[in-house]
Amino acid sequence: MVHVLSSRVLIRPVDPERSRAFYGEALGLAVYREFGTGPERGTVYFLGGGFLEVSGRADRPPVPGLRLWLQVADARAARDELVAHGVPVVREPVREPWGLVEMWIADPDGHEIVLVEVPADHPIRYRPGI
Repeated sequence: MVHVLSSRVLIRPVDPERSRAFYGEALGLAVYREFGTGPERGTVYFLGGGFLEVSGRADRPPVPGLRLWLQVADARAARDELVAHGVPVVREPVREPWGLVEMWIADPDGHEIVLVEVPADHPIRYRPGI
């Protein structure tokens, strides 16, 4: 059995500065650490219980498939903040049939990001005996 101590998602952007501006400024993710120098230096951001590393450089946009799932307290408030920072909304916040409120955006390279709100009445919040 593998005992995982920590984890992170690693992204190699086409334009590292543009991606750092997106994740650090537009999304407002806090920096965990930075390493290296120059435009391809690495930046690791906090993602709740995990990390997102933006480092190196890709020759072309990634193959579709990677999606980030980020839980937020209020999807509509997050939407308003992101739009104010110039982030286009791919899909407006909608309460899904499974009860979560989901909104979709994309990073500069096209990585899909779903921002998820867990409403107070959702079963995920149910804590028997508490």
